[in-house]
Amino acid sequence: MKRSLTIPLAITLGGIIIAGAIYVSMQKSLSISKDASILVRPVSINDHILGNPAAPVMIITYTDFDCTFCKDFHDTLLHIITNEGADGNIAWVYRQFPLTEIHPNALPHARAAECIAQVGDNTAFWKFVDVLYKKQPVNPPQYGELASEIGISTTDFATCFAGAATTVDARITEDRQNALDIDAEGTPYSLILVAGKPFVIMNGAYPYVAVKQLIDEALQEAQKR
Repeated sequence: MKRSLTIPLAITLGGIIIAGAIYVSMQKSLSISKDASILVRPVSINDHILGNPAAPVMIITYTDFDCTFCKDFHDTLLHIITNEGADGNIAWVYRQFPLTEIHPNALPHARAAECIAQVGDNTAFWKFVDVLYKKQPVNPPQYGELASEIGISTTDFATCFAGAATTVDARITEDRQNALDIDAEGTPYSLILVAGKPFVIMNGAYPYVAVKQLIDEALQEAQKR
């Protein structure tokens, strides 16, 4: 009888240990120290912001247009902004993190998006981001067609893109370097920011329910200020 209980007890105990290890691992990945927080470039009017620029809760995402996980997470964050940010308490900041080592078109895609913002505006940028993800994978020869699709002059776009190395690359490099500075491990890599609080990390494409829970907690923290 005692022997028959040994295996079930061992399995149960093992499950508890594994679950505890996973929980601890998640807790460690959710926040970064205040020392690391200062490495994150502050959000400014020069950022690509969707939502209220003065929102008490900011989501900063470092992302790559050729990343399939980024595509899924993009849809998730759009729903978060639509559903949870309708009252203006949440905003989303998009930063470029082209993984040029594994995605040959990542840098051209980033250049195209920045040119859309330069010859258009912030609204045009977000429209182009949506199109790039929806039609993933996209090849550079398609940029003109996509620009026209969202109402941007193909001539103006082509002029900007031809000189992208000198007109928009500095911005892309700054975004990418900031991701590397904070030890971003891949894309998507996101931070949830509440002023005066340590950042919360979302390392990967979290599902909607998980993001909503973290956002709800951030809003509670913001209300304590």
